[in-house]
Amino acid sequence: METTLVLGSQAACSDGYRGEVVAVVVDPAARTVTDVVVEPDGRRGLARLVPVGLVDAGQGQVRLRCTQAEFEGLAAAEETLAEFALGYQVPVQLLPPGWRDAGGPTVAGGTIPRIPEEETIDIVPPGEVEERRGDHVHATDGDIGQVRAVRFDAGSGQLTHVLVREGHVWAHREVAIPFDNVAGFDDGIRLSITRQQVRDLPSADIDPSAG
Repeated sequence: METTLVLGSQAACSDGYRGEVVAVVVDPAARTVTDVVVEPDGRRGLARLVPVGLVDAGQGQVRLRCTQAEFEGLAAAEETLAEFALGYQVPVQLLPPGWRDAGGPTVAGGTIPRIPEEETIDIVPPGEVEERRGDHVHATDGDIGQVRAVRFDAGSGQLTHVLVREGHVWAHREVAIPFDNVAGFDDGIRLSITRQQVRDLPSADIDPSAG
């Protein structure tokens, strides 16, 4: 069954814990979606890599087949590092109790005196790429729009389309570009077709309540 995953959609765990789909992780060699990046509501720096097998993308919302506790134990998709923490010679990850760390030293973020310089960074599995809503899509002869969603086979994770918001702000539309036309991932998504060929594709129907 083909699934449309709209970036920016709300996501909910089986016990009601909520977050937002902020990105999708793609294996370019296998041409598959491997994970969906979900950031908990109001918890910057704690996004998790949710394996695509745990994701059900429905009308207006993404449902995750895991509880909050299971979500907290998934691999980190981002981490917040304190550059200077008392007693440490290297940057340390600020992490609430119960959350799986990203490797390296960790401290409870709200309990230590520290200089306030900190940075949140993305964590992407080796050999894979992360695509966020708004990342640019480039035809062979120029920019054509921004990533809005992806379509993939729910069983295999195989990508079928990239859904792009194409055109000017006052005259934009969504278009589904077959993944066979994706040439690579370099500063966004690069296509093997021209802007006119993109314009010739039919408009796509994306649920307006999702993202």
